Amino acid sequence: MDIRAMKKLLIAMICCLFASQVSAQLQPQILPSAVFYKKDGKTFSTAQIPTTKKAFIMFFDATCDHCQQVAKQLSKESGKLANANIYLVSMDEFRSIDYFMTNFAKPLLAMKNVTLLQDKHQAFIPTFKPDKYPSMYLYGTNKRLLKFSSNDREVPKFLELMK
Repeated sequence: MDIRAMKKLLIAMICCLFASQVSAQLQPQILPSAVFYKKDGKTFSTAQIPTTKKAFIMFFDATCDHCQQVAKQLSKESGKLANANIYLVSMDEFRSIDYFMTNFAKPLLAMKNVTLLQDKHQAFIPTFKPDKYPSMYLYGTNKRLLKFSSNDREVPKFLELMK
């Protein structure tokens, strides 16, 4: 590899690193206020998230392959989710959310610490500032952001932090 190619590669790597750092800094560092809907039509506010456990929030689209992979990973590791409250938020209709859960995350449906939420009024994107699907957020008991990622390969890191 000649020196010019090495310089281009180095510049590309630096740009990628900078872009990922900027993306992480854009995420709200304190759990923002937003209102979503449960399947029964009742509202659920982020203010209702208890501070007794960490809060894992995943913003997903039912047709997103990467979201489906995350749901499968969480389902396989459902035993590691006991120390956190899990909130799965989608702008999809509940029939799509139900299909998603039944086909990719069925074990999570039986868990009391998992809450399915619909974002009827598209509040999630301007409030949480996700960069793509899936967007995963882990907030501590102090409601401060511990980790953000849109990379489905980072699920093990989230699971480790949820212990």
